[in-house]
Amino acid sequence: MEHPILFISVILNWIGLPVPHGPIGATFLEKLTAPYLTYSWMLMAFLFVVPKLTLGKLELVPGTGQNFWEALIGGLMDFFAEHMGREKARVLFPVLATFFIYIVLANMIGLLPGFMSPTSSLNITLAMTIIVWLFHHYLGFRQHGWHYYKHFMGPILLIAPLMMMLELIANFARLISLSMRLFGNIMAKEVLLGVLFTLAGAYFAPLPILCLGVLVSIIQGVVFVLLSVIYCVGAMEHAH
Repeated sequence: MEHPILFISVILNWIGLPVPHGPIGATFLEKLTAPYLTYSWMLMAFLFVVPKLTLGKLELVPGTGQNFWEALIGGLMDFFAEHMGREKARVLFPVLATFFIYIVLANMIGLLPGFMSPTSSLNITLAMTIIVWLFHHYLGFRQHGWHYYKHFMGPILLIAPLMMMLELIANFARLISLSMRLFGNIMAKEVLLGVLFTLAGAYFAPLPILCLGVLVSIIQGVVFVLLSVIYCVGAMEHAH
């Protein structure tokens, strides 16, 4: 959901680019400057620039910025290692940690007036889900080769066609469940905040929902990444 005045609209007007009047624009250039894309690019630039500025040169006695990133990265690494083992965590960490940090910040940015959460667009959440879906199948194939596809047929040859159909349905359902869960929760937050700001004012009335929005933003990032971990670990393990 768009706020009445989006911060990005001021920038687009200033540099002479078209400002879409809806979730997506009519022309190709307007589609490229759609709010969910422009805020996503802004967030990616933020994630590239801020670590560079706060980390700088790594020191033996870390400063505040280095302490923050070491605590965050170390905590995430321990979380992944607890659920999949440290060896697998080292392989999956770059992808899953990037998803977690991006999703949490993308969820929270919509709490600021004039901003919107890129994850309130199904295009963003579906794109991330497709990456996870393809990635976990790639891991399964790399780990087991062509035997990976035998996991979809079940233990008994007689019921293999039925098991194959059920497994394929369940597997493709992950694309819907993983993307819609994140999209639905963040869109609901955006809509509720928009209604409260319109009807109850911009000060104290929306404050409880803003606090709840912070909690939802973190939880949804954890849920998305945890399910991604389960899918990847399941693909790499041997079927029983």
